[in-house]
Amino acid sequence: MMAGGFLPYHEPGIVEILIIISFFFFLSLAEWVSAKVLRAGIIGQIAVGIIYGVPLANILESNWQQTFLALGYVGLILIIFEGGLGARLDLLKENLVVSTIGAATGVCFPIGLSYLLLYLGYGYGAVETFIIGAALSATSLGTTFAVIASASKTVDLAQTRVGSVLVSAAVIDDVVGLVLSSIISDLGKLSNSDANLGWIIGRPIVASVAMAILTPIVTKFLFAPIFRKYIEYHFARYDHISNIILMTLVLCAFISIAAYTGTSVLFGAFLAGTFLSYLPSKRPDGPFVVMSREEGEQNEDKSPTFVHTFECYLLGVQAYLMEPLFFASIGFAIPFVQLWTGKRIWRGILYTLLMVVAKFVVGIWIPIWKYLPGTKSKDDKASNESPSAPNVPAETPKDNATMLSALLLGSAMVARGEIGLLIIEIGYNSTEYVSEEGFITGVWAILLNTIIGPVTVGLLVKFYGKRIGEGEWGLQKDSGPSHEKRNAQGAV
Repeated sequence: MMAGGFLPYHEPGIVEILIIISFFFFLSLAEWVSAKVLRAGIIGQIAVGIIYGVPLANILESNWQQTFLALGYVGLILIIFEGGLGARLDLLKENLVVSTIGAATGVCFPIGLSYLLLYLGYGYGAVETFIIGAALSATSLGTTFAVIASASKTVDLAQTRVGSVLVSAAVIDDVVGLVLSSIISDLGKLSNSDANLGWIIGRPIVASVAMAILTPIVTKFLFAPIFRKYIEYHFARYDHISNIILMTLVLCAFISIAAYTGTSVLFGAFLAGTFLSYLPSKRPDGPFVVMSREEGEQNEDKSPTFVHTFECYLLGVQAYLMEPLFFASIGFAIPFVQLWTGKRIWRGILYTLLMVVAKFVVGIWIPIWKYLPGTKSKDDKASNESPSAPNVPAETPKDNATMLSALLLGSAMVARGEIGLLIIEIGYNSTEYVSEEGFITGVWAILLNTIIGPVTVGLLVKFYGKRIGEGEWGLQKDSGPSHEKRNAQGAV
């Protein structure tokens, strides 16, 4: 249609209206049921996507599914952006090393074990095995942040040490996964063009590392000082309006930079959130240092935080529209009918179990971390300096909580979700290396892992969430000025 025309307005048919209503109704109902039964609401939403989408009944029209997929991806961006806004930067920095080691473990083990089973056992090709293993090396960022949000009623994982390790490791795995997907998507071009293999591999890696390094540097030494000195006090005049405008501009800028430089848009969304969380001054008299959203809205010299603005403008539409559409769109992409043959079932389940172990092993770094040189926490140092008590039991409650934290981290890393599906579908549709059998085996593992991970985390949080929060890797005190202000006011 030419620009300057118009779209004729027609009243939608009653069948179309009822289909849309039923789709969103069952999305909400399935989320509630699976949250009650399985402690993971996303499972029901994926199931509704499978039923209403191409994999089964194909009730929704194709253009609707494409629209919902796009809206769902915006929802995924918002989920990760919110995660960046609420991230504890002090914990991310403090646990960066263990997070990086955990992320590396979560990438290497799935690829290595895939060669053990798929290449040596099933007889798949070497490149095919690498592509499938790369798909299973990713961790679903959307699922990770959804799990953290759903667990907040029991324990706020975002404020825990193990939660910060989980977020960092998942972000790193996501970036690595998107880098691998970029490489895999270009593998098919190598035989038909003079494409530079070094540039194909190097570009997303260089872009990701550059964004990860440059963002905190320019934020700390350029943008934050300018914002704190010249801008932030003007924000108190307009409250949420100025906040949402800045949030929109920053998010669009970061995801655009990420996309055009060749790295992950999701990584850009997370960096945008952390960028905004660092911008305001942390002094007690700073306009963004408030005890509640109401204080920021009602006081003339105060402003709601960016998290408050997200809650005011975006949280509702994200939680009840965008996020359900995202998980439903995962269901759209699952070749459900093709999964059900005897050979494919047992191969898929066996590979699933191996891939659960491959990600679950990430949690092993939690209990062994304190035994590595130079890695003792403040609590450990304090306990070592204090006189030792006689007859100390071999296993203390803190040790038990540490093991539970390890189980939580390993379980939360299991879900593959959207990134895994993206990588394996690129390998299947854009290259000649992945066979249909290999594709189905990988999809089995991605689907079941995306179910097993959130369910396990939900059960752990339900029964042991409080104990995890009280342990060494649990809730950490915020040493920032806002925390000191809250303590001072509470003592008055």
